[in-house]
Amino acid sequence: MKKINILGISGSLRADSTNTIILASIGELFPEHVSFKIFQGLDKIPHFSPGLDDTEGVKKFKDAIQHAAAVIICTPEYAYGVPGTLKNALDWTVGTGDLNQKPVAAISASPLNLGGDKALASLLLTLTALGTNRNESSALSIANVKRKIESGKVTDPETIAALQAQCDNLLKLIAESAADF
Repeated sequence: MKKINILGISGSLRADSTNTIILASIGELFPEHVSFKIFQGLDKIPHFSPGLDDTEGVKKFKDAIQHAAAVIICTPEYAYGVPGTLKNALDWTVGTGDLNQKPVAAISASPLNLGGDKALASLLLTLTALGTNRNESSALSIANVKRKIESGKVTDPETIAALQAQCDNLLKLIAESAADF
């Protein structure tokens, strides 16, 4: 079976971020023919300005997206939106269309009861503007996330099942995209 590369992007820069932990847990749910890597270097991407040339950090980000069959973004909610660093990185892809028609899953996670629903809504709006390939099952909001993680892993069975559904849906979108060509 052909190897499929999927990229994870954490909206948090913290090393012990629950969002990064969620992505690491997702990486364990894919079948063997899927290579899953979490992007490192969001903090190396400068403020977006249409007049600037791509820096090394921007090139690394765009290259990672271009070489992925699909992308999973997991983000916290800051001030009812996505963190500025994540939005900034996504803004760098507007002019080049790196995410256009790319299968994408969007996940928000929060220690609060609403699960970062406003961040998820904001992220989905941005992903729509970027022309990503998603369906009604391509989004997940995880509430009370700190209760669902132990020792650096997602341990809550319902959350693991919801993450598995995201993985399965993303693989379905990849297969459908390949069939369209």
